[in-house]
Amino acid sequence: MIQQIIALILIAFFIWRLKVQKEKKQINKNEFIFWLFFWLCAVVAVIFIRQIDSFVRVLGFSGSGINFLLYLAVLLLFYFVFKMRLNIAKMDKNLTEITRKIALDNVSHDSENNK
Repeated sequence: MIQQIIALILIAFFIWRLKVQKEKKQINKNEFIFWLFFWLCAVVAVIFIRQIDSFVRVLGFSGSGINFLLYLAVLLLFYFVFKMRLNIAKMDKNLTEITRKIALDNVSHDSENNK
């Protein structure tokens, strides 16, 4: 019970920080909605952990619901790291293209100025 209260207090803190970031325009509306949904799902999971335990047992998994949620969280983190890596690679490619275009434009302007 005390773990649930601590978890709910931490989640409330994260939701408050999320609201502050939204007000300071450090995150956009879509990010705010995504993370708010994420933290509200966490609240539901904390409140209904016993029901999740029962559901996990019905599915035939050994362990508790909290273990199941941790495994799920790790999988989601790996997915997000993978997506972030793809976005970084795409940004790197775009940055290389922009840099190449600027360099070629500078070379052509320099050659025109030297004539």
